[in-house]
Amino acid sequence: MRSATRTGGRGARKARAVFLDRDGVIVRGLVRGGKSYAPRSLAEFRLLPGAAAAVRTLHKRGFLVVVVTNQPDIGNGLVERSVVEAMHERMHRTMPIDAIEICPHRQTENCRCRKPKPGMLRAAARRFRIDLGRSVMVGDRPSDVVAGVKAGCYTIFIDRGLERCVEVKPNKIVRSLPAATRHILDSLR
Repeated sequence: MRSATRTGGRGARKARAVFLDRDGVIVRGLVRGGKSYAPRSLAEFRLLPGAAAAVRTLHKRGFLVVVVTNQPDIGNGLVERSVVEAMHERMHRTMPIDAIEICPHRQTENCRCRKPKPGMLRAAARRFRIDLGRSVMVGDRPSDVVAGVKAGCYTIFIDRGLERCVEVKPNKIVRSLPAATRHILDSLR
């Protein structure tokens, strides 16, 4: 399922994209009991240091920037969709994001869009003519890496010390989105 889209007219050609998970990559996750959770209110919604600058840098270097985020709190009735949309509008005002793809379904619904399935990445690839084989998936959970691998993307895992990738190995492990951005620009031209 898709949220707001901003294309800037760039969707007409085969493009490279950087797919970014939202919580733990761009936005500060709320850690409880050693596990990260999505913010449920605008008051809890905080960008991580350097995230907006990293997104601006990727955009300036010609990458489409697409956020792909599981938001099961919508399906579980823990947050209103309008609150999530307000969070995304705040992100759009702060940084040049081309699109935000969301999966609002509960974990048990077996939908096609929920990561680790690659549905959101493939949907964005069709809409924006993205070359998935030349694109990158950046996330802080193993499910992000699995989705990226299934879509055929290069994968970068942001290791926050909360989860380990054991099901599939990412191409690169870093500590933050700014570090992932440096790697993309230095190594993946």
